[in-house]
Amino acid sequence: MDQITPNGPLALGRNTEALLTQSRGFQPAAAPRGVAITLRGVGRRFGANTVLHELDLDVPAGQFLAIVGRSGCGKSTLLRLLAGLDRPDSGSIDFRGPDGAAVPVSAGRLMFQEPRLLPWASIAANVEVGLSHERRADRRRALALAALEEVGLAGRGDEWPAVLSGGQKQRTALARALIARPPLLLLDEPLGALDALTRIEMQSLVEQVWRGAGVTAVLVTHDVSEAAMLADRIILLEAGRVALDLAVDRPRPRHHGDPALAAVEGRVLDHLFGRH
Repeated sequence: MDQITPNGPLALGRNTEALLTQSRGFQPAAAPRGVAITLRGVGRRFGANTVLHELDLDVPAGQFLAIVGRSGCGKSTLLRLLAGLDRPDSGSIDFRGPDGAAVPVSAGRLMFQEPRLLPWASIAANVEVGLSHERRADRRRALALAALEEVGLAGRGDEWPAVLSGGQKQRTALARALIARPPLLLLDEPLGALDALTRIEMQSLVEQVWRGAGVTAVLVTHDVSEAAMLADRIILLEAGRVALDLAVDRPRPRHHGDPALAAVEGRVLDHLFGRH
């Protein structure tokens, strides 16, 4: 992933950017951009069950795409394919950087519903896991502390995950996912287990991070309201096919209660429940 180096801090602050620039292989580029993703004829089967049907999809660099649908529609399978955790039975998935060069699937970072923190490691050490390329311990430590500061956890690096709330654990997971400046952020229901108020706070943080980074983001969620709040574009999957592809053309930062976002949510739900 060294060849993809967005300019500016990945919403992790100028101190982090300066340290990353010194780190091996990280040099600022002219403009912050993520990867462009192209899927052609992508199919995935599990035994006799076809989960994805010859899927074609284009995701421009820097777009925030949300994938919604009922359980079993194929959205998590699609995210696993984009993360390189699974392979399609047919078709191709192509990742291209700002210069048009191919980017390996390993360039992306995945954030799960469960924060998956190491309970025996400090909060800072958990964030350092995202810096496997950096051999210098002092630099890993400095980067981790700067990342924690930018997600609202300044001064917490030496504490243990057990003392964190659910939202704080997800903030730590977000810092870990983004510390190495990946060009692609994959979000697998990362806010699904949080209470309503914490979820709203985390939605704002995710949007802030994405806007500051210029990375490409793909979110899988059951929450259509969350999709409308965060995404530039929503696709609805039904039985492994794209049933709806809808642009969310609203200014940022967005606000809950916006009637236009409610209309977007209503359109997706109408389609989902067959009211279109």
